[in-house]
Amino acid sequence: MMGPSHALSGAAVWLTGSWALDQFADYHQTPLALAVGTAVCAGGALFPDLDLSGKVTRNQGGATVARTFGVFSLFIAEVMEKISLGVYYATKLSRDPRRNNGHRTLTHTIPFTLLVGWGTTALCAAYGKWAVVSILFFMIGLALRGLFDEWAERAGWVVVTLLSAAAAWFTFANLPGDRGYPLIGTAVGVGCFVHILGDMITKAGVPILWPIPIKRRMWTMIGLPNGIALRTGSKAETIVLRAALTVLAVLAAVGLVAPSVLQRFNIEV
Repeated sequence: MMGPSHALSGAAVWLTGSWALDQFADYHQTPLALAVGTAVCAGGALFPDLDLSGKVTRNQGGATVARTFGVFSLFIAEVMEKISLGVYYATKLSRDPRRNNGHRTLTHTIPFTLLVGWGTTALCAAYGKWAVVSILFFMIGLALRGLFDEWAERAGWVVVTLLSAAAAWFTFANLPGDRGYPLIGTAVGVGCFVHILGDMITKAGVPILWPIPIKRRMWTMIGLPNGIALRTGSKAETIVLRAALTVLAVLAAVGLVAPSVLQRFNIEV
């Protein structure tokens, strides 16, 4: 799927999950916590595509996530792509095909998702709010780049970077101290997993079963049959799927906000 679809799916899943927890587990979140979780999950849903690099010296190409912070994120994507390709060749079996890039390999696996989620939580627990503000800066930038793709393209990476820094600092100033913020790590991990599921409904598939060997292949691509799989960039994705995700996100957001609004005006339902 394309970057905007991934980001929207992350936001929709987080809002829907938050609504379900609110309704059935009596787990309430403050508006700030809800906004932070939604933004981080949307950004996390772009993160696995950091393995798709562009042309660093020309500030061109790459996935949506790679273009977020200009040449800096393009450089990180270049490094991640090389690492992913290296892991692919280090673990491939006899029937795995040769590759010239690492896209849809390491960063599109369950172990990577678990590692990123756990690592984010560990960083927040070990270094507190300074780790939180750094992670939020990166993830909010990805969310802005994905959810508002056309605007971000026109505004440029400098504006996106400045807005990300401002939003991260505002959150830093308003979050309570002495906490590990495990929900941030959860949001990143959930976003990465949603990304994998999104790519599974396309024709290319993802190696979601890695590192389990199947018929002398370590990197077996799992996805929907070609007859029903989405084609990346098709109208089925950009119009139908995004419309459905938008409706889901809006309904969940309304469901989360409506009770407090009604209570404020002493309206009983």
